Amino acid sequence: MIGKFIINTMWLLLMIVISGLVYIRAAPHDIAALHLPPPMRAMPDAPVIKEGSGLFVQEFAAPPKDVLEALDKVATASKRTRILAGSVEEGMITYVTRSRLFGFPDYTTVQAVTNGQGSRVTIYARLRFGRSDFGVNSARIRNWLKALETLHQAG
Repeated sequence: MIGKFIINTMWLLLMIVISGLVYIRAAPHDIAALHLPPPMRAMPDAPVIKEGSGLFVQEFAAPPKDVLEALDKVATASKRTRILAGSVEEGMITYVTRSRLFGFPDYTTVQAVTNGQGSRVTIYARLRFGRSDFGVNSARIRNWLKALETLHQAG
């Protein structure tokens, strides 16, 4: 009797876990809530990094469209990353990047605006589920910005 209870409980727990993983993969994205201009609390060389999010600002000598086009190429070449909303023409793009093992979605919004003779790019990366991303979002953004160093950062 106790053995049957344990087996049934294990099956129930397995079904709960599988249901959660299916939900993580299939949950719809709330584009209206996600595709918004990033907050403006960061400064160049002073990112705002919290558990599960990172806010970076970088200034470039190139025009906003050129920077956003280059960043879009870098972002879409990243593994498991695709455009969720926006475009280069809009001046803002939101990407979704899924984790390798469980498919947790992380959202990254990039906005480029004119700043003097160049541009100011704000990148806001955040997770959807959980409390911590173990620094994954901030590391991804640092890699994207490093790939853009050829655009002659202003400064």
